[in-house]
Amino acid sequence: MEFEKHIYTMEETQALAHRLAELLEVQYTLTLEGDLGAGKTTFTQALAKGLGITRTVNSPTFTIMKQYNGRLPLNHLDVYRLADSDEDLGWDEIFYGDAVTVVEWAHLIASELPEERLAIEIKRINDTERIFTFKPMGEKYVQLCEELFK
Repeated sequence: MEFEKHIYTMEETQALAHRLAELLEVQYTLTLEGDLGAGKTTFTQALAKGLGITRTVNSPTFTIMKQYNGRLPLNHLDVYRLADSDEDLGWDEIFYGDAVTVVEWAHLIASELPEERLAIEIKRINDTERIFTFKPMGEKYVQLCEELFK
């Protein structure tokens, strides 16, 4: 099952992320895939704002993970640099702790990801236009998407 949303403006992207943030609870894992410049970090920034996070959110490329506090804590991971690495960052604590977790370039740690999660693929059409494909894995994520897309 997949849910797709065609977005034409930055404001629509922000609105989608804010609405998703309203529906999230701790221990929810979102994975973001898309080419460089697709908008993974931009989407995460809007999601963080929707979670009430006031700190500047930027890509944790060189630190792998950044943590933020808001209505719900947010773990933001960019695992691009972990390609071909067996490094264990304490995945269970990250994914099953008291936070929402967003993972950019998640395919690079596929074997470490929770079986149940929400996979989001962002396809860049042009400077502002994107196609978001939401692939829920697990019943709570199906319900989340049904609520998000109703």
